Amino acid sequence: MKKFIALGLILLMSSCAELQTIAGQLPQTYGVTDAEIGSGLRQALQFGIEKEVTKLAEQDGFFKNELIRIGLPPELQKVDKTLRDVGLSSLADEGLKVLNRAAEDAVQEAIPIFTDAVKGITFTDARNILLGGDNSATVYLTGKTEQPLYQKFNPIITNSLNKVGATEVWSNIIAKYNTLPLTSKVNPDLPDYVTNEALKGVYFMIAEEEKEIRNNIVARTTDLLKRVFSLQD
Repeated sequence: MKKFIALGLILLMSSCAELQTIAGQLPQTYGVTDAEIGSGLRQALQFGIEKEVTKLAEQDGFFKNELIRIGLPPELQKVDKTLRDVGLSSLADEGLKVLNRAAEDAVQEAIPIFTDAVKGITFTDARNILLGGDNSATVYLTGKTEQPLYQKFNPIITNSLNKVGATEVWSNIIAKYNTLPLTSKVNPDLPDYVTNEALKGVYFMIAEEEKEIRNNIVARTTDLLKRVFSLQD
């Protein structure tokens, strides 16, 4: 009882910095080791990555997911609207589909890069992630993987846009658009745009999975996940 009273007084009197220090000691206090925390975080991230990234790599993984479906870049939104206004909605829809198909082709390359990043999580990283916000793990992964993922995605997306006929589709779309009165030419860098949108979609879905594991006990599907994530409840 005395120990609990003392701990309560410490918590009441501590500054924010001191609270963080105490939080960092809680895992061992409750019988969860640093090694288990690290393993639990890696397991949770790997589960989330494999579940979400695998779904995104399937056909319509982006195109039929309203949360992350890739729309047109701002420069081409007026093209889309104009085409629909003049009865060319099917052509506009095809233009959107090929952008999303390119992202679906590229995203399957993400898992090995994410896996390497997960393996590199240190004990200190694991503690900070566990006791951080709902998206702390996703923020960590973004910092570690954004650059290599862009470099991996971009050439695949460029090739995919060619493979699925995106160049031809968009050339046709823009050609028709440019024949309309009072229009000006637009020429966005589609591979760069689709690459960045694909990355946003991947990180968004991983963040959703992270929130689920943090906030829904049922989502903690192993004993290790239950033990480790109970520390942040």
